[in-house]
Amino acid sequence: MIIDTHIHLDDTRYDEDLNEVLNRAREGGVECFIIPGADSSTLARAISIAEEHTDVYFSVGIHPYDKEQFDSLEFEKYVHHDKCVAIGECGLDYFRLEGSDEEKVIEKDEQKRVFVAQIELAKKYKKPLIVHVRDASSDSKELLLKHGASEFGGVLHCYNADHELLSLANNGFYFGIGGVLTFKNAKKLVNALPLIPKQKLIIETDGPYLTPTPHRGERNEPFYTTFVAEKMSELLQIPREEIEQMTTRNAQKLFNIL
Repeated sequence: MIIDTHIHLDDTRYDEDLNEVLNRAREGGVECFIIPGADSSTLARAISIAEEHTDVYFSVGIHPYDKEQFDSLEFEKYVHHDKCVAIGECGLDYFRLEGSDEEKVIEKDEQKRVFVAQIELAKKYKKPLIVHVRDASSDSKELLLKHGASEFGGVLHCYNADHELLSLANNGFYFGIGGVLTFKNAKKLVNALPLIPKQKLIIETDGPYLTPTPHRGERNEPFYTTFVAEKMSELLQIPREEIEQMTTRNAQKLFNIL
């Protein structure tokens, strides 16, 4: 069995066939789904889906691209929900920085402020973090360690294969592995995978994005975690059944899902 630890089921691209998507995944061995909180405008939809399905959970948070929404999001209203298992997706993303050097510094500082605030919320509410890192490994690691994020840990969602982040395995952090592992140009991640402690590996889709081979170009969906598990099995030379059992146990421990 597999847990898809990062699937945007609240995305409009699943509106027309959500039940079919879930059933297809269940039939393929996916037993649980976590919807990350990234955009406050879709949070109500995520909660509704989680309430309708016993095997769906959600988290509450703000993606760095949507940081302007942070101060208006009423975390207290959602974090105590029985189905809320984490804070995030939050973090730092410097990939699309634009403007002058001064404007870029201001943007980075604001992203950091919102990220640190969510780290503090995770500690306050004793929830793990779902962390988004893109072109910001050094700053992300520094803030996680400086602000004591290891107290309840979390996952480095869509782990970017940066070796600088590997030491966070010793600070309560897990590594979300998705469809990128199956890409032909994923040499960095392929090489980094064996360096990650087995007890810190979990599987995700990040659907509808990052669809694995052989379905690249299509909408991603939870059933496709099976291709990720198969690739992990191949690379680590561990039977796929053991990969599924191992990553499921890891996800259950991190998100406190029985």
